[in-house]
Amino acid sequence: MRHILSNHRANLSTIATWAMFSRGLEPEFSHAVQRQVASLKGPATESDEAVQNLTGWLWCSIDNDDSRDLDQLTVIEPLHQGKIRVHVAIADVDALVKKGTPIDEHARQNTTSVYTSALIFPMLPERLCTDLTSLNQDEDRLAVVVEMAFSEDGVLLESSIYRARVRNKAQLAYDAVSAWLVGEGDLPEPARRVKGMQVQLRLQDELAQKLRVLRRAEGSLEFETFQPKALFDGDRITDIQQQPHNRARQLIEEFMIATNRSTARFLATHGRASLRRVVRSPERWLRIVQVAQEYGVTLPNEPDGQALEAFLANQHKRDPLRFPDLSLVIVKLMGSGEYVVERPGHVPIGHFGLAVHDYMHSTAPNRRFPDLITQRLIKSVLNNAKPAYAHAELADLASHCTAQEDAAQKVERQVRKSEAALLLHSHVGERFSGLVTGLGDHGVWVRILQPPAEGRLTGPLPELRVGQAVTVKLVFTSVERGFIDFVLVH
Repeated sequence: MRHILSNHRANLSTIATWAMFSRGLEPEFSHAVQRQVASLKGPATESDEAVQNLTGWLWCSIDNDDSRDLDQLTVIEPLHQGKIRVHVAIADVDALVKKGTPIDEHARQNTTSVYTSALIFPMLPERLCTDLTSLNQDEDRLAVVVEMAFSEDGVLLESSIYRARVRNKAQLAYDAVSAWLVGEGDLPEPARRVKGMQVQLRLQDELAQKLRVLRRAEGSLEFETFQPKALFDGDRITDIQQQPHNRARQLIEEFMIATNRSTARFLATHGRASLRRVVRSPERWLRIVQVAQEYGVTLPNEPDGQALEAFLANQHKRDPLRFPDLSLVIVKLMGSGEYVVERPGHVPIGHFGLAVHDYMHSTAPNRRFPDLITQRLIKSVLNNAKPAYAHAELADLASHCTAQEDAAQKVERQVRKSEAALLLHSHVGERFSGLVTGLGDHGVWVRILQPPAEGRLTGPLPELRVGQAVTVKLVFTSVERGFIDFVLVH
């Protein structure tokens, strides 16, 4: 136990690796993958006249502080009569990672990068996803560009897709950009160095907020899920903090949703099958209605995204402290997202949470295999070639990607539980303020507020309700299993 407590990072890495194995994910790259990586001379280059040279534009990336696998860049330009055009450049991973190669087979097996605090398991080898296929600052890279024109009110008017060479002029981070946008910080230094970048960011933010308003008016659901992140000092965890969904994250989220919808329509317009990301209309809608009734709100008996969004927005305003727990309840009742094959001419299933019929994943091919599949399908159209994947192959991949994404999320949750157990181990016997987050056959669950961590209530319990404020005492932790046990303090 002393070793566990002295080197948190090493112990969490071991737990994460074991969790990968146990969930059917490959934590390491094979020798064949390593040989292929070693044979790569550098970033992909092409002399095709269809590849436009857009390296002079004011492209920028906005991502996490520690992100090195940069998948997309954005740039915006005002048009006449208040219209505005956005360009989203997506890293052309397919230009270097060809279908059926050892690197592609590894990516196909895991289907996603898995992010834990102590160790990242990238879908692609680091030399690719953080260098050769990453849209790094001051480097020329091939990209697939989605161009979208919007009205002054934020309504999409038209879109197109083409290939280009791009160059990231400013690598920016969410928190710093958000602080500047809301007047709580200076313009980040990488943006200050580029003439015109300040105007770029303001215009992008203004459009993103218009898009956000339109989506919510159409019934797109606004959640605030529990997303704790461990902070380290060397190899020891020093704190766990909730990650805020700030203004810059909203900016990128809106542009990525618009891009994903445009790519879905592009493939449908060209009569091609696609791998869509869907969230079906909730089968447990009546249970959602019951949850709303507990808050004094009456929802329709048939699924209604606009009514549900109005309820969520009101609850977020009334009780922001408990809103993440309400969000989690609704997300579970809605059911998880999945990948399906959409064929031309068929009625689309759609994405209930986003209140859209046409949606797919396309903007993160360094991190998600479905996005790389989409990229290959798009390039098949651009090259007037047959589809990169047959219908039967797409159907198999849809099921596989859904299963592996679920496995990856379970790995990340397991490590987060172990992080919290490590941080709290030395606080056994102490009291904490918390909220009841779950009541079920497997026990009663409580989330303490500082640090943000969830555990089980043990011992004799009175009748409790979800959302109830309680005081608890920590009595037990298990780092290896991610267990945290509390007892109720009366």
